[in-house]
Amino acid sequence: MRKVVVGVALFSLVATAGEVINGAGATFPYPLYSKWAYLYGKETGVKINYQSIGSGGGVRQIRNRTVDFGASDAPLKPEEAKKYNLAQFPTVIGGVVISYNLPIKDLRLSTEAVCGIFLGKVKYWDDPLIKKHNPDKQLPHRKITVIRRSDGSGTTWIFTNYLSKACPEWKEKVGYGKAVNWPTGIGAKGNEGVANYLRRVRGGVGYVEFAYALENRLNVAVIQNRDGNFVKPSVETFQEAARHAKWDPEKDFYEVLTWQKGKNAYPIAGATFILLAKDYPKERNRKVVKFFDWAFRKGDNIAVQLHYVPLPKEVKEKIRSYWKANGWL
Repeated sequence: MRKVVVGVALFSLVATAGEVINGAGATFPYPLYSKWAYLYGKETGVKINYQSIGSGGGVRQIRNRTVDFGASDAPLKPEEAKKYNLAQFPTVIGGVVISYNLPIKDLRLSTEAVCGIFLGKVKYWDDPLIKKHNPDKQLPHRKITVIRRSDGSGTTWIFTNYLSKACPEWKEKVGYGKAVNWPTGIGAKGNEGVANYLRRVRGGVGYVEFAYALENRLNVAVIQNRDGNFVKPSVETFQEAARHAKWDPEKDFYEVLTWQKGKNAYPIAGATFILLAKDYPKERNRKVVKFFDWAFRKGDNIAVQLHYVPLPKEVKEKIRSYWKANGWL
């Protein structure tokens, strides 16, 4: 796997053609977008500036018409996209993982244990709920420190959406969104910030996009899915979670992939989305679409290297038809 620096929240490419495309939003796809942009810049001379500021900021900036495109891991519902005159399409599928700082590999966390940890009820690593599924592990009597996002985040949206489906108490007391009233934990900005905290805090646990966990060499939990099986995050288990996705252009591709059925379905999967302003001049949106069309044609291998799941060919064709219907392709 090629090394991608994920600790930098802004990438900018030197362009010979002088053309610039500005985007902002989700940190979830940042490792991939930065690599795609680098290669696209080399090939075309087009400069891509993408600020990794979180999904909340990305939606806000495209709503305010201050960027060429926004990016969000929390898909807008069709009525919301219509309200702000936005188009929306997915780019890749990935997963949010539970990472922890303990000298133990492949820690198994049941749904009940995950709920207890993030509700602040399971306070030590040797709690019976954790020991139950890890009889061969030497779990320390160390305090659990929850690390979560402090900014408006699509990664938080995906994670809390999963918790709301898996844990009735979480749904009742906290709910889901880009920002929630956390019962416990230390806040950090961006996937980068959570990953950096997790590297430093012994006994820490938090949620990050898979590529950040791998890049920072964080331990990743094996977690229980809707069918009751313990599954590792991987391209294959993310694909299994997305197997039954509908991807309806009439609904601006709104799709939620958490807590899906399937023996090997990873329960915290999600797509990441691009938002375009329909009232921008067509040529402005064509430049953005040209970049993502290039990524759909030439970027799948890079996505897999970075542990994202490329969209199926038929979904890409649906997106191209959607672009054409808006006059952008």
